[in-house]
Formats: sequence, structure tokens, C-alpha cells
Amino acid sequence: MFFKDILGLSHIKNHLTLSADAGRIPHAQLFVGPEGSGLLPMALAYAQYIICNNTNSENEGGEIACNLKFNSFSHPDMHFAFPVANSDKAKAHAVSDNYIQEWRNFMAEQPYGNLFDWYRLIEIEKKQGQIGVDEAQNILKKLSLKSYEGGYKVMIIWMAERMNTAASNKLLKLIEEPPDKTVFLLLCEDEEQIIQTIKSRCQVLHFPPLAEEAIVSGLIDKGATKEEAMRIAHEANGNFNKALDLFHNDSEDLVFERWFVQWVRSAFKAKGNKAAIHELILWSEELAKTGRETQKKFLHYCIMVMRQALLLNYGAGELVYMRIHIDGFQLKKFAPFVHENNILPIVEELETAIYHIERNGNAKIIFTDLSIKLTRLLHKKPGSLLTKR
Repeated sequence: MFFKDILGLSHIKNHLTLSADAGRIPHAQLFVGPEGSGLLPMALAYAQYIICNNTNSENEGGEIACNLKFNSFSHPDMHFAFPVANSDKAKAHAVSDNYIQEWRNFMAEQPYGNLFDWYRLIEIEKKQGQIGVDEAQNILKKLSLKSYEGGYKVMIIWMAERMNTAASNKLLKLIEEPPDKTVFLLLCEDEEQIIQTIKSRCQVLHFPPLAEEAIVSGLIDKGATKEEAMRIAHEANGNFNKALDLFHNDSEDLVFERWFVQWVRSAFKAKGNKAAIHELILWSEELAKTGRETQKKFLHYCIMVMRQALLLNYGAGELVYMRIHIDGFQLKKFAPFVHENNILPIVEELETAIYHIERNGNAKIIFTDLSIKLTRLLHKKPGSLLTKR
């Protein structure tokens, strides 16, 4: 992966290459950024830059044979750890090495992909993957060996917030004092889920969402027209992975839209209507049949819709990027039902549901309870504390 292949983020590219050229390479770095901002492509390009002794900020001038090995992500001094779960391929004690070929395909085809894309690829979307203590033991073994080519070794830990406590504690000493010329690159979307003892040992680098211009350029390279690319880039809100999904009509958000609209329409009919309550129960049963990662992503989607509706309700339309593609449903007509009297409890109920799902609660009960509570909250009248523009 070359820096020139990464969309935008020129300031981060310059920081990484200039510090590497000056010999200032921190032994542990934490890349933090939202989905689709390019954490993994940047980590791959940076690893290639320092392992192959490249120069000129564009991965040029280094060792040709070394760079060729990176084309297939098979360089022996670059190691990976990422969330996995037991499956038909790994019956017990699953680790990243069990899925390394799938991981290389993922990096080649979906470098901006999210965790759910990865779970779907290895067919564990109904489970909650993690980076466990078996993985940590594997990392210790790999990094205890000498560098294959005598230079740097790089360990990329993707979605590092999925490390459980046991794995984090096992890696603490190694991250603090790694062997000579060993670099840890921890990539995460949710910095708050990284335990403080790990975070304090890393140099943190924050990635912003991608600029619309960068996403437009990337979509045009994929075959989109300029007009189509501009429309999708605005809706993607800095997330190139979502932009690609929208371009290919393969976004999970399209399914989430259908579920959300179905829920909202049933919720508005539910007041004094027993038949609508039955619809909400059927809706809950439909969602309960999906995997936990899908359920969590849907609830995060609902939080995003509620926040966008609130912005629209209070006149901040320039900040609204979301579109609902379902015929007959308009966000601007739904927006007046999300206001200062119900937005905080609505978000709190959705976050509570996410918490319970993560802890393996009964999904049917969680969604039924959520439906009834949110139905009541949507019927709540707005107050007069805030003046709308």
C-alpha cells in the first residue's frame, strides 16, 4: 500500500513520513478515527515505508524486493491481529492466523471496510468477535523472533478496542518495552474502549473524517459520475466505506432504513391500537433473528437518525447529511417528533439496549421493551424551553 493510494489526509502522511525520515519512530502508536477514514490503509503504507526503508514520502527509493512482498501483504516482518471468533474453520481458541488468507483478501478488496464487513467475510456475523488472550500469546511469540530482513518488525492490531482485558494485560509489558526495532500500530474507532494503561503507553494520532473532495475523487476513480459522486460524498459524511456501499447499493443502512421506517410507522399507530402493538412485537422478533453485531449497528443507526432529525427540527439543516430512501418517508416530516423533551431519554434507551445486547441479553425481550418505551417517548409533546428558528 502506497501513501499515494490513500484518500486525503495529507497532513498525517507528512507527519508519518517526516518523522520516519528523521529516525523518530515511536514504538507504540494508536491511530484513532471514525469508520471509513483510512486507518488501515495508512497503517499499511506506514509499515511498508519503515520496513522497506522507503523515502520521498511516496514509498519510493526503497528496496524493490521488499516492496513487492507488500503487494500481497505477505512480508514476513509485518504481522496482524484482528477480532475473530470460533467457526467451522477454527473450532476452538480462534486466532488471527486461522483467517490470514481471508484477511489478505479483505485488505486487498476492502481496505476501508468496517468490522461488520469483516465478520460477514469470515461468516461470523452472528457472533461478537474479540482479540483474546490466545491472540496475545501468539503476538508475544511472533515478536520474540528476530526480524526476517534485519530491519523493523511491525504489529498492526486492527480494531484494538476489541481486545479483552486479559489480552490487554498480557501485552502491557511488551507494548511498554518491545524488542529493538519493533513497532506496534493499534487502530481503533472508539478510543474510550481502550484501557488507560494501554493508551498511556502509545503515541495517539487522531484521524478526521475524510473531506468530501477526497471521497468524490475516490468515487470517480471507481467509475461514478461527478454529480453522483458529489451526492454520495455528502451523504457518506466522511466515511469512504459507506460511500462505496451507497455507490454499489450494498449498504447495510438500506436494510436499517426499512427496519427504522417500519418501527416508526408502527410506533405512531400504537397509541390506543392493540393491532399496532402486535406489529411492534413482530418487528422485535424479526430483529431478534439477526446477529448481535447487526443489532448493535442498527441501534447506532437509530441514534444517528434521531440526532439528524433533531438538527433538522431546530433549523440546522446545513448539518444534516442523511437521506432516507424509503418511498413515502421524509425525514423533515419526522423531525418535529424529536425535540428537547425526548431526545436525551431516546438516546439513553437506545444506548442501554446496545449495552444489554453486548452482554448477551435476550434480543426479543430487549427490542420489545425498547419499542414500547420509544413509542411512548415519540408521542411526548415538545416544550417551550427552546425557540426554534
